[in-house]
Amino acid sequence: MEYLECKVVVTPFTTGKDVLIARLAEIGFESFVEEEAAVLAYIPAPDFAPGLLDELVLSLSEYFSVSYTVMKIADKNWNEEWEKNYEPVIVDEKVRIRAPFHAPDPAYLYDIEIKPQMSFGTAHHDTTRQMLEVMSALEVKGVSLLDMGCGTGVIAILAALKGASVVTAIDNDEWAWENTRENMLRNRLSSPEVLLGDAALLEGRKFQVIMANINRNILLRDMYLYVNALYPKGQLWMSGFYDQDLDHISRKASSLGLTFLQSRSVNHWVVAGFILNHKEH
Repeated sequence: MEYLECKVVVTPFTTGKDVLIARLAEIGFESFVEEEAAVLAYIPAPDFAPGLLDELVLSLSEYFSVSYTVMKIADKNWNEEWEKNYEPVIVDEKVRIRAPFHAPDPAYLYDIEIKPQMSFGTAHHDTTRQMLEVMSALEVKGVSLLDMGCGTGVIAILAALKGASVVTAIDNDEWAWENTRENMLRNRLSSPEVLLGDAALLEGRKFQVIMANINRNILLRDMYLYVNALYPKGQLWMSGFYDQDLDHISRKASSLGLTFLQSRSVNHWVVAGFILNHKEH
């Protein structure tokens, strides 16, 4: 099959590359290679829609400067390209997120195998890595936990491995739903519940910890549903937004009865934690 190579220049590159890769994947790009200030993205020629790419550039223009060029390329071994550009992710020196072609390493307390099919889903994004850092530090043994917007399911998998008693993972993307189920089996987990859908699935459910790694607008829209699904003293950890959005997120959380715990930021991507201090909202 003929492929196209799209060279996308994004500025600032450090904060923009992961967003760009995730958004390109949503419109059909299959493989990605990082250069010094650009991302090379590959897509089957029949699947390429220039209009969608132009819309993506426009939607990112509020935060980044983005330009692109497209060219036809010769056949490549895409798995080989991916493997050359992928490295395991290490979290707090005790959690290792690796692909199937990496050998297990018993030096790590939690050695998690993820086959994302696209490299952006393997905890390389700053939001996912920071959420994993939070999960690494949380005491979740015997706790009921929700991974909302689970993607590859890596957060839910770490929670289950750490002894969470009830683990539920939800994503509204069918690919992510199937991928999470596959990754659960890869890590010999059968008990976590993996659901296809959105926050409407939370009705009638309760959790002690909710991890929601999505984006600013959906977090603001669905936060009340997360709060309704929290037990008293339950914690809500959210990511997928920028430094400048933290105040807006915090104000919304406060209006719903949540108390701020802490936040952290890497490359302007924020993870923020809150606790529900009243019995019912």
